[in-house]
Amino acid sequence: MLHSIRLAAELAAPAADIYAMYLDAKIHAAITGAPVKIGAREGAAFSAFGGALSGRLLRLVPGKVIVQTWRSNIFKPDDADSILVLTMLPQGRKTTLLDLQHINVPEQDYAGVSQGWEIYYFAPWREYLAKRHGKRSPKRAEMG
Repeated sequence: MLHSIRLAAELAAPAADIYAMYLDAKIHAAITGAPVKIGAREGAAFSAFGGALSGRLLRLVPGKVIVQTWRSNIFKPDDADSILVLTMLPQGRKTTLLDLQHINVPEQDYAGVSQGWEIYYFAPWREYLAKRHGKRSPKRAEMG
């Protein structure tokens, strides 16, 4: 059975910055604490966490949307890649609501992916931004 996940996180930076941070391998790695390979162009390969995550960038709308294929090392060899859609929604000039839609996540990885976004991406990203700005990080937001 395949699942879809929809989450959101409020991040204390402009949408264009959030977009650029995700696509910058050095900053992406600083946020997650693990090596990342990513290019800021459609068709570029993506890998993170020592290859535990991989995919390819399908569509980029600068400062607004990132669409990529995504699979973890938990996917079975015959599982199709899932699709990740990250949409940066400005909430004023200095805050972004990062809307995440993760489509076609296989049953065996659903719990890990559902919880993993907050643990491995959203919480560390808030901490990274808080350190950068010397502030406390905002709470997470969820979308249903």
